[in-house]
Amino acid sequence: MELKIIEHDFSICKVPDLSAVHLDKAYYFLSKTDEELSLVCLSEDIPANATDRDAGWRGFRIQGILDFSLVGILAKLSAVLADNNIGIFAVSTFNTDYIFTKADHFAAALSALAAAGYRIAD
Repeated sequence: MELKIIEHDFSICKVPDLSAVHLDKAYYFLSKTDEELSLVCLSEDIPANATDRDAGWRGFRIQGILDFSLVGILAKLSAVLADNNIGIFAVSTFNTDYIFTKADHFAAALSALAAAGYRIAD
């Protein structure tokens, strides 16, 4: 399985609404529940109305389109990282999964995944 590095710095934010979010930017992951509205975006695109933010994340995605019948892909990736004491923030889209780690653990995450047999593309 191939993992594609995303060459950007990301932040994870809470926002009260979407009024200051510029949805035309390259990367935005939105999650809304009855308790919060969360946003993962490029650090340079943090909206002015963000009420909470955690900067310093790097990410990669699983290359290609994953069929919904596939089981355990994210679990296996996260297990490799957990075994190496690396926390993650995962986001799933219709096509694939994205995994973010703190920037200071990113190189170690990629090394651990490569050692586990994953191909890393940049």
